[in-house]
Amino acid sequence: MLARLRRVPFAAQVLLALIVGVALGLVARDLGPVADGTPNWLTSTLDTVGSTFVTLLKVLVPPLIVTAVIVSIANLRQVSNAARLAGQTLLWFAITALIAVAIGIGLGLLTEPGSNSSVDAASAAVPEKTGSWWDFLTGLVPGNIFGLQSSAEGVLSFNVLQLIVIAVAIGIAALKVGEPAEPFLALTRSALAIVQRVLWWVILLAPIGTVGLIGNAVASYGWESLGSLGAFTGAVYAGLALVLFVVYPVLLRLHGLSPLRYFAGAWPAIQLAFVSRSSIGTLPVTERVTEQNLGVPRSYASFAVPLGATTKMDGCAAIYPALAAIFVAQFFGVDLSVTDYLLIALVSVAGSAATAGVTGAVVMLTLTLSTLGLPLAGVGLLLAIDPILDMGRTAVNVAGQALVPTIVAKREGILDVERYRSTSTVDPLAPAEECGGADADRRRPVAA
Repeated sequence: MLARLRRVPFAAQVLLALIVGVALGLVARDLGPVADGTPNWLTSTLDTVGSTFVTLLKVLVPPLIVTAVIVSIANLRQVSNAARLAGQTLLWFAITALIAVAIGIGLGLLTEPGSNSSVDAASAAVPEKTGSWWDFLTGLVPGNIFGLQSSAEGVLSFNVLQLIVIAVAIGIAALKVGEPAEPFLALTRSALAIVQRVLWWVILLAPIGTVGLIGNAVASYGWESLGSLGAFTGAVYAGLALVLFVVYPVLLRLHGLSPLRYFAGAWPAIQLAFVSRSSIGTLPVTERVTEQNLGVPRSYASFAVPLGATTKMDGCAAIYPALAAIFVAQFFGVDLSVTDYLLIALVSVAGSAATAGVTGAVVMLTLTLSTLGLPLAGVGLLLAIDPILDMGRTAVNVAGQALVPTIVAKREGILDVERYRSTSTVDPLAPAEECGGADADRRRPVAA
């Protein structure tokens, strides 16, 4: 039975799970809450299944980030123009983010979501977690070697931003040390391979997790919350669609690449990002499709994709905060000047890394609002539909994380164009050793 399931393409598994999840969510919503107001058994089950899947992904984030960043920095030794590649990657991160934030601002001015909303002003509330430039700068300094931090309730958690700083420092130090660091790098590569394999096992549960995540979203939020914020929700998804299906294809065409082949190759990662709402959790799939389906060299992809998974956020850190800031300003009757719109663009392009330490877009949004001097209580107006918006935001994030390395590799003449143009793609869930090793993994085609 399991072998038959593995023959079904990953994209088809997730699509089927989406349909089942929506159906079960509608059933759970019709059942309604029990007598004391608590969720019914089906809603609770869907919530447990979905949250368990996300928790499993989050557990593997710390070791994945540390080992992936160290190895990716070490792999840059294999690239002759490493400094140029890194600079080009960051430049295109900024260019695509600037285009995305311009679309967000344009849609905000066109649709006026804050003026066309029926949301209750009583739901305005300052979120528990807020972002500021000072917090971002101080957060760069690790409190300990593990990047651990404690909340007021004494709950320990990992600060992703600090983990990145630690991993970058270790990776650069290993390069400087040279040959004596080879045993350490070999151990780190082995650790990364092990962590990725465990993560593959978790990703194999993606269809089950999808049923829970989508089903709970439908059962918990339904259409009422979307109705009161219909203009805002429509503007956000319109902006995401414009970036994903217009801007990205145009950039690909300008570089002589087929948009259809890009989507055929990157779609498994985009799809998983939509249901998991986690760029880091999707990282192994993103990296694999970028290498094997889009033809980006492994030595470069292993650097650019992990970097993008923590800093390249066209959905969460460009379109969404721009639209949300305009929504809050319009809702509270605050007029924004040209300078304010320029600040929105600056914060969105430069502040993506500030979101690395906390899941979701709340930190980036509060960072934008505080920079503009807008009421932070406006965040509470949008929290009810944030999970629904986050699915689309994360999908665009991951699409951009695969797009930029592809464009840079093409510009630098290192893209495997034949692999990119191939009419077949590699199943991202097929382990390399099933085909006889990592090199053979590139040669195993499945129907696109």
